[in-house]
Amino acid sequence: METGLSFTAADLAQTRFAVSPMWEVVTSFRLLRPAEGEPPLHRRWAAQVRPRLTEAGLDRGWLAALIPEGGYLADFLNPTPATPFPTLAAELDAIRQTPPERVRTELDMLGAEGRDLGRQPRIRLLREAPEAALRKVAAEIETYWELALAPYWDRIRQLLEADVFHRARQVAEHGAGHVLGELHETVRWDDGTLRLVRRHCGLSRDEAGAGLLLVPSAFAWPRVLTRSVLPDPPQLAYPARGIGTLWEPRQTGSVDAVAAVLGRSRTLLLAELDTPASTTQLAAQFGMSAAGVSQHLTALRGAGLVTAHRAGRSVLYARTAVADALMVPAEG
Repeated sequence: METGLSFTAADLAQTRFAVSPMWEVVTSFRLLRPAEGEPPLHRRWAAQVRPRLTEAGLDRGWLAALIPEGGYLADFLNPTPATPFPTLAAELDAIRQTPPERVRTELDMLGAEGRDLGRQPRIRLLREAPEAALRKVAAEIETYWELALAPYWDRIRQLLEADVFHRARQVAEHGAGHVLGELHETVRWDDGTLRLVRRHCGLSRDEAGAGLLLVPSAFAWPRVLTRSVLPDPPQLAYPARGIGTLWEPRQTGSVDAVAAVLGRSRTLLLAELDTPASTTQLAAQFGMSAAGVSQHLTALRGAGLVTAHRAGRSVLYARTAVADALMVPAEG
C-alpha cells in the first residue's frame, strides 16, 4: 500500500530534524520483543541488555503492553519534540500530560489490531485512571533508559547527530526534495509529495498538522515508522546512517601517551569501557580490588571521562565521547 504526504512551500519551510530519546526507547524496546534470537545489527548490544530487562521484569511491564512486536503502537509515547535535541525528561513530561481522551483513543487503536487488551490490568488502569497510569509508564521508561540506553547514549547520540548534520548539509547543497528522497528505500519524493510504501503505517495531511518532523533512529532499521496526530506535524522515524558500525569495538591506540597523563590503570579501565561494565566485572578482568577500581572510576567520572548508570543492584560505567576522542589513535 502506498500513501502520500503532500507539501506546500510552507510545509517545506516547516520541515525539521530532531533527535528524540523516546523514539529510541520505543524502537529499541520493539527490537527486543522477540523472545529468541538477537537482532543482527544490534546483537552485541542486545546480548548485554536483554538479561538486565528480564531481571527487572521490564519484558512484561507497561512498555510490553503498549509496544507490540509489529503494527501500531501508542502514539502518546512519541510526543513531538519541542527542540532539535530534547532531553528524556522533557519528553516524559509531555507523556505525563497526554489528555485522557487521547490515551483511550489510542488504546482503542491498539485493540483494533486484534490484540486482547481487555484482560490486561495495566491497560484497564490506563483507561480508568490515565493520569496515574501515565506516571507509572514514565517511571518504567526511566528504568528502561538506565538499563538499556543511558550507558550507550553517548555513542548513539553521536550517530544520530552526525546523521542530522549530514542531511542538513545536503539540504543546503541539493535542496529538501533531494534529502527526502534519500531517507529510505520505501520513501520517495515525487512532484511535491512524499510517498511511502508501507503496510502498517502511512502519512497524510488529513491526519496531521503542517510541516514534517524527521527523526533519525539507531533502532528503526530496517523500516521507517510514522506518527500522525493532529494538530502536531507528522513524524517520520528513519534508520540513521552508519548503523552497521554502531556497536563495533572502537579502535584505541597505544595506551602509553594517555597513561603518561592518567596513569596506566585508569587508562586500561578506559580502554575496557568501550563496553559498559560494573566495578566487579572490571576488578575481575584486571585482577584489581573492587575498592581500587571504584577509586579509579570515581576519579575518571569526576574528569568527565566516564558516566555511571544504575542497573539493578549494580552500577554500569561507560566511556564518554570525550574519553572516546582521547583514546583514538593519533594520525601520522
